[in-house]
Amino acid sequence: MAQVYNWQLGREMDYPYEEHHPDHQFAFVFNTNRCIACQTCTMACKSTWTFSKGQELMWWNNVETKPYGGYPQNWDSKILKLLDEAHSRAGEDMAWGGKKGEKAPYGQYKGMTIFEAAKRSLNPVTQQRVLGYLPTESEWTAPNIFEDNATPYEGGPFGLSKDGASLPEHKTWFFYLQRICNHCTYPGCLAACPRKAIYKRPEDGIVLIDQERCRGYRRCVEACPYKKAMYRPSTRLSEKCVGCYPRIEGKDPQCGGAPMETRCMTSCVGQIRMQGLVKTNKDGSWAEDRKSPLYYLIKVAKVALPLYPQFGTEPNGYYIPPRWVPRDYLKQMFGPGVDQAIDTYTVPDRELLAVLQLFRKDQRIIFSYEIEPGEKRFETTIRGKKFELFNDTVIAFGKDRQELFRTTVEEPFHVRPDKHANSI
Repeated sequence: MAQVYNWQLGREMDYPYEEHHPDHQFAFVFNTNRCIACQTCTMACKSTWTFSKGQELMWWNNVETKPYGGYPQNWDSKILKLLDEAHSRAGEDMAWGGKKGEKAPYGQYKGMTIFEAAKRSLNPVTQQRVLGYLPTESEWTAPNIFEDNATPYEGGPFGLSKDGASLPEHKTWFFYLQRICNHCTYPGCLAACPRKAIYKRPEDGIVLIDQERCRGYRRCVEACPYKKAMYRPSTRLSEKCVGCYPRIEGKDPQCGGAPMETRCMTSCVGQIRMQGLVKTNKDGSWAEDRKSPLYYLIKVAKVALPLYPQFGTEPNGYYIPPRWVPRDYLKQMFGPGVDQAIDTYTVPDRELLAVLQLFRKDQRIIFSYEIEPGEKRFETTIRGKKFELFNDTVIAFGKDRQELFRTTVEEPFHVRPDKHANSI
């Protein structure tokens, strides 16, 4: 295996192929604090890409309720168990440590990735390049299983909590996890495919499956730790999220040639999603782009974190963690940056508050932003920290620096004129 640098792990790791990176990388941020699980994104994707014969159980986009929900069922607990067993056999621990820095924003992961665990497997029979498993058919059949199921607690009379619930963490909790293909920098599906049918597009890093080369061996389904490569029985080929690449290329007639966000992103009712393209250097690191909203949220404010970074795929999907969930659970899911991310999001500074207003205000991809100062509205104290609200104006710009829209931190309040009846 080759040695590649994974900045989310803060170290080099084993991977079957040498470093090779796109000019820009498709990436996105989900704000889990805003999601209402309306599944509008899910149905937007379903009605666009997976409505044909053999795709009945394919959901390239899904929203699942954690901690019990999952599509396929138990996808994360099963791969975490396999990884934990690999560490136990090797006498190692899935720990984080080391100093945080520019090349290691979350410190250094001391454990094994799914690639390294497969390489060091003590089973001489295995031919896996990537640690993984094939879900059973029944595990694909219930994408909404355990929706809105909360963790149990010891209730009082009438099933009510004795102590109630309060932030920062609830004793009884659940949250919604939004998922599409992460279009990873080091995809497990790509590493495992014996036909080399899976590739990353050089212009935007979107991961695609060449349907002419694919033979339906399902190694990609087995190897993807997020289970976002899926087998279609009617064609006996694998399929996956294509990142709505015609929209990314600006071929959708709605936007007159401007790069456009994906169907699941633009349909979001809760305004939790932002998708874009980040500039990458030849070594795969992100080029400094201070006024890119994705760069700011992930690299500067550090409120958006990768999903299961310990897998080693360097996913390009990032999440603002939910504020009310126990931190140990969140750290297993999003890594050691959870405390800082939640603390920063809970008491946002002036710039972060403005950037958060950019979510879902337009279908076109936002490449940069500017902030025009506004007047101070009020100040208060949140968890012992001073918070000031300024009604700044944030301006979004597209690929060629054209202005897409501008909006204020405080949403405008409109009163209907008397001539319009307020009821039927």
